[in-house]
Amino acid sequence: MGARRLNSDRNAGFSTRREDGRTILDPRGDWTVETIGAFDGAVHEVEETVDPGDIVIDLTGLERIDTAGAYLLGRALRRCDDPDSDRHFLGEHRTARRLVREVRERTKPTPPPESGRAGVIDVLARIGEGMENFWDEVVDTFAFFGRMVTTAAASAIRPLRLRWTATVYLMETVGVNALPIIAVLAFFIGAVVAYIGANLLETFGASVFTVELVGIAVLREFGVVITAIMLAGRSDSAFTAAIGSMKMQQEIDAMKVIGLDPYEVLVLPRVIACIVMAPLLTFAAMLSGIFGGMMVSWSALDISPSFFILRMQDTLDWTHFMVGLSKAPVFGLVVAIIGCRQGMKVGGDVESLGSRVTASVVQSIFAVIVIDALFAMMYLELDI
Repeated sequence: MGARRLNSDRNAGFSTRREDGRTILDPRGDWTVETIGAFDGAVHEVEETVDPGDIVIDLTGLERIDTAGAYLLGRALRRCDDPDSDRHFLGEHRTARRLVREVRERTKPTPPPESGRAGVIDVLARIGEGMENFWDEVVDTFAFFGRMVTTAAASAIRPLRLRWTATVYLMETVGVNALPIIAVLAFFIGAVVAYIGANLLETFGASVFTVELVGIAVLREFGVVITAIMLAGRSDSAFTAAIGSMKMQQEIDAMKVIGLDPYEVLVLPRVIACIVMAPLLTFAAMLSGIFGGMMVSWSALDISPSFFILRMQDTLDWTHFMVGLSKAPVFGLVVAIIGCRQGMKVGGDVESLGSRVTASVVQSIFAVIVIDALFAMMYLELDI
């Protein structure tokens, strides 16, 4: 084969020759990103026309080489069975062999990921892994709760250490700012319950019992559950994002360095805000839900608002109201603890922050539903 050359100050190019049954590729001059473009195609032609196992690179005439030139030489050996073997090189160069091997190592094609198996063993393994992760989350949550309790006890002994300004601000953020969306949502929930009750009970001629249905459903369950779910989706995610951002920027580490307790500064005010504001938001949700049911009863069943209120007073007692309201502080506590704990678990990257925010919302809603079911069973056993 004839020599391929590139006219340059360094006489960059290459030639090929046959020697002892092998094809010798003889690069000359500088093989850098500025020069290799002129003979890239010619090198590729050599790759395709000779037996790949016979190619040998003679480094004697090579002067300067960078990663682009090393990639071109490594590409010439890509079809060899052992491209990194010394038998494919002649002569010595201070960096060429090492650079060619490193570039080849960095440019190896990534194998496709193995497809997941769906065997029984793999399914059981995934279930076991999920249960282990769930148990770890439960243990971490209780450990976080214990740390928060000790911090609260210390603050109760020295109440002036509590960040009252931050606590009041968080009460406004958690409670006052969330009041409109919770009231609107509870209004429509009460309206939906009334519509369902009207359609069902009217069939039996008992449409008047829609009042009891709306009252019991909203007072005992929907008012407090809707409030807790909105806290989980709105405030919980904000807690995780705020604390997680501080964790990413090492602000929490800075607090520890200057002698501040992050649990006292960041966690406790948020927990207090949720515990205090959850019952107030629940009360507002109850009023709004009953009002929504009353409006639907008035329009669909011709039950006047005055009769609706009198019927509730005659048939419902304060037990249903107290049952629903008693759940609110517990839900507020759980939501705040989960949100703050997930914020404290954020790593140093944005991906960790996003996954923790998602986990805090999902875990909070799950915990609210489970605890509400436990409350229902407890009150059933107590006949309340």
